[in-house]
Amino acid sequence: MTSEELKSKVEEALEEIRPFLQSDGGDIALIGIEEDKLVKVRLEGTCVGCSVNQMTLKSGVEMTIKKHAPQIEQVVNVE
Repeated sequence: MTSEELKSKVEEALEEIRPFLQSDGGDIALIGIEEDKLVKVRLEGTCVGCSVNQMTLKSGVEMTIKKHAPQIEQVVNVE
């Protein structure tokens, strides 16, 4: 899989998650993908100071991204 295909898969995963975040007044943006293993995202809106955002990131976002792109090992939030 090329880097472009990987980015496309990650974007697909984020599109799947986005409605849930937006329903709570938040959003998520893809910042970048490093070494085809690490995805950097930025939580936005109400997700920024939310106490459950780390849980959301790990259980929801990371799981969904790995479903679309199994080679991804970690998803991190960058401020």
